[in-house]
Amino acid sequence: MLPVTRVFYVLHILCRYRLFSLLPAHPLITPLILLQYAMPSSWFGPRDLSDGQRLQYALEALGPIFIKFGQLLATRRDLLPEEWTNALAKLQDQVAPFDPKESQRIIERELGQPVGEIFASFEQTPMASASVAQVHAATLKDGREVVIKVIRPGIARTVERDLAVMRFGARWLERLWKDARYFRPSRVVADYEEVIRGELDLNSEARNAEQMRRHFLFSPLLMIPMVHLSLSNREVMVSDRIRGIPVNDIEQIRAAGIEPRLLAERGVEIFFTQVFRHNLFHADMHPGNIFVSPEHPESPQYMAVDCAIAGRLSKEDLHV
Repeated sequence: MLPVTRVFYVLHILCRYRLFSLLPAHPLITPLILLQYAMPSSWFGPRDLSDGQRLQYALEALGPIFIKFGQLLATRRDLLPEEWTNALAKLQDQVAPFDPKESQRIIERELGQPVGEIFASFEQTPMASASVAQVHAATLKDGREVVIKVIRPGIARTVERDLAVMRFGARWLERLWKDARYFRPSRVVADYEEVIRGELDLNSEARNAEQMRRHFLFSPLLMIPMVHLSLSNREVMVSDRIRGIPVNDIEQIRAAGIEPRLLAERGVEIFFTQVFRHNLFHADMHPGNIFVSPEHPESPQYMAVDCAIAGRLSKEDLHV
């Protein structure tokens, strides 16, 4: 069922940022543009923004599920103008954390034991909070430092609601604008639907992480933290904690004595190894998920987290 209230809110935001004006001229688009300028929200919307910024700010206003969709669009330079994709690349998937007591309740429900019986310590304040999950630091009884990823309560309903709106919008765009077939908006939404549903299942992420970890178990190129499968399920995942330098912090990388050129060469080697040797690759390698170990600057090792989104090539693609 289409969430009508949400549709009207999305329409309000589209008008506020005058996004209908970004569509190419067409007789069927004209009523939408007239509606846009008839809406009071467009009268008081921000001015002096580029087209890409208007799109960026609109997605931010629509919330985390649309923000993640914008992050996907930022990678589609084959479909969108460079100015748009550059603006969308600035989208940050950061939302306010939910109550730590709720997080603890979910952990205890899913793992079947009180937090104090599983962990020697548990940090109430989350390390990170994103649209789908938030992460807490903890220590196991044997002293190992771990992180606990917990799916956000109610996020599945939010995802289904916003996906319904996206599918509705994509279908209408294809009906109103015949050239939309070149952009295949329904296909883009379907691809995003597959991605976001995968992020809702931590069992899937755990399987991806463990398989990638085994592939690089004794490699100096890449390290994937171990997932504690006995303490993980669909809504909770416990993995070893890593400490590294964010891959986009070039100043800190140089200060650690690591040569960026060597790091770049190793990054290319990792990519081709994952794609063509293992046929399983990390498909969400943005700076928030990739770190560099400072331990061996002469032979730098990447560290990757968040393996929820992974890709494989078909047999046909592998042998092109």
